[in-house]
Amino acid sequence: MSVNKPTNIEPPKDGAKDESAKPKRGSLLERASGTFGFDKLAPAAVPDKLDSDKAKKFAPKRRTEAPAPAPTSAEPPRRRASDWIGESATPNAASSAAAPAAPAAPAEPEGPAVSFTGAKREIVRSLLREQGLIDPDGGASMLLEEFRIVKRQVLASAKAAGSQHARRVLVCSPHPNEGKTFCALNLAIALAGERDMEVLLIDADFGKPSIMGKLGLDAGKGFMDVLADPSAHVEDYVVGTDIPGLFVLPAGQRTGRDSEYLASERTWSVLNRLTRGAPNRMVVFDSPPALAATPAAELAKHVGQALLVARADMTGRAALEDAIDLLSACPDIKLLLNDATFSPSGRKFGTYYGYGE
Repeated sequence: MSVNKPTNIEPPKDGAKDESAKPKRGSLLERASGTFGFDKLAPAAVPDKLDSDKAKKFAPKRRTEAPAPAPTSAEPPRRRASDWIGESATPNAASSAAAPAAPAAPAEPEGPAVSFTGAKREIVRSLLREQGLIDPDGGASMLLEEFRIVKRQVLASAKAAGSQHARRVLVCSPHPNEGKTFCALNLAIALAGERDMEVLLIDADFGKPSIMGKLGLDAGKGFMDVLADPSAHVEDYVVGTDIPGLFVLPAGQRTGRDSEYLASERTWSVLNRLTRGAPNRMVVFDSPPALAATPAAELAKHVGQALLVARADMTGRAALEDAIDLLSACPDIKLLLNDATFSPSGRKFGTYYGYGE
């Protein structure tokens, strides 16, 4: 067993300071400063308020070249957004002169770049009815009312965008036999029913063109011939019809390099020629299926709207997602359900006017 040795602890005398009151030993840096004469560390001086052009950084950037001489006339001070609070919404002449005006967007010409003046060919109305297409002379019908809804959405998007790009509409589907050509034809006929509107339906399904045959017209040179020949004028290949406002451009001769021609600058110039200065002209493309051929993805770069047709009980969700990815160059993609026999709301257009099918 160990015994602790007693220790005498003397109380502090009067006037003596406690050990805790003794000055603490300085840090290593402070002792080095006192020994070698270093200046004590102090924070860098920061101005209370930074200039507006230095707000993002505390110091100006280093410049290798000599600073430019100051201008002879001082520039008026720029006004901040907060300075306008409480003033009139329209600045006076002096402040307007100080703020440079933003560059205006280039305006389209007043008139269309091209006009369609060719002879009009007859479309047999009975042939349209046999294929289940809209008969422009048949009055209201369930099919016409359905495509009027589609037409209104397309026109609303084109008007909201206000550009010639938005007046080009691509009609596509993921796979064949899902009704893309059927929808493209009916949409074009429905759009042609608008007053003072021209609709150009372009057959861009170069592998299996069918637009001209469904309208009962002879196919000849068309879209691909214009893209392949830099000297060709697209308006010379447009076919007029006796349906007011409806014009058709055949697919033309297949070359085996359809995607390469569509990706060229020639396509931009041809399509701009069709829509520039023509706010009342819509261009509708019937393209190949997106998952079966590449031209659909190339055409998506040249249009402002796309209608992706899905057939009820046939088109799968995965196919739709893949097709949307391929058409992602188009800023506005709408889904169009085709061949649906059931409506949850119970709507049935056409019978209200007495023309039920």
